[in-house]
Amino acid sequence: MKAVIPAAGLGIRFLPATKAQPKEMLPVVDKPAIQYVVEEAVDSGITDITIITGRGKRAIEDHFDKSYELEHKLRESGNSDALSEVQRIASMADIFYIRQKEQLGLGHAILCAKKHIGNEPFAVMLGDDIVVNDRPCIGQLVEVFEDMKASVVGVEQVPRSKIQRYGVIKAKRIKDEIYRVEDLVEKPAANKAPSDLAIIGRYVFQPDIFGFLEKIGPGKGGEYQLTDAMRLLCHNQGLYGLRFKGRRFDIGSKADWIKATLEIGLEREDIASELRPFLEHSGRRV
Repeated sequence: MKAVIPAAGLGIRFLPATKAQPKEMLPVVDKPAIQYVVEEAVDSGITDITIITGRGKRAIEDHFDKSYELEHKLRESGNSDALSEVQRIASMADIFYIRQKEQLGLGHAILCAKKHIGNEPFAVMLGDDIVVNDRPCIGQLVEVFEDMKASVVGVEQVPRSKIQRYGVIKAKRIKDEIYRVEDLVEKPAANKAPSDLAIIGRYVFQPDIFGFLEKIGPGKGGEYQLTDAMRLLCHNQGLYGLRFKGRRFDIGSKADWIKATLEIGLEREDIASELRPFLEHSGRRV
């Protein structure tokens, strides 16, 4: 299976940090956010990855490319650990890049990958979500897809106070943590949400999603709304939701990005011993 990672957004919520660098390259501890997503795909057995980029995103390509000068310097200095890591990053997957020439929304970004994907099922992974678990999140969705023979989205129970940030499913639980989706609502008010199960940035689609994206065309703001295409997919072919196992870190806002950096940092043996005492005894007023 192939994976598509949309990464063409302007990162406006992270200005000024994203004025001259991609939001996807902002570090979470010591790795750019997009590397966590690529590693999740690779750990799930997906090594054919298409990243949808845009103007000013060259740093993403450079990060996953081979760096002869850096490798030479590390080899000369005897820094074998760092050398192994940069070589691993450059060789862990076959990564292809397609430029989204206009900012026409998430649905359009996915549609840009149509020729590369062809008539095959594929995964979509958004960079705003980092999911940590022994079993990679997208791998869990692939298993459900293979079992149900239908498209599947990752869902998570979220507090009603935050439900308006997400697409939300109306669904019936059929077994374990698998739900048959009956409808989807984009960013509903808390009192109108059909459930507290929110769609997060992990999907496995039948290739028919491309036809539905073309059918809806551009909507509000001239953008192709993925949710609209998913509703058509749901009503015509069926759609399932998986309440996945794992901890999700939402890095879609500055505050959430800082929280993710702190939480993941506290799980790192090499820095937790310094970070934890600082947080506990800094004496800062909250």
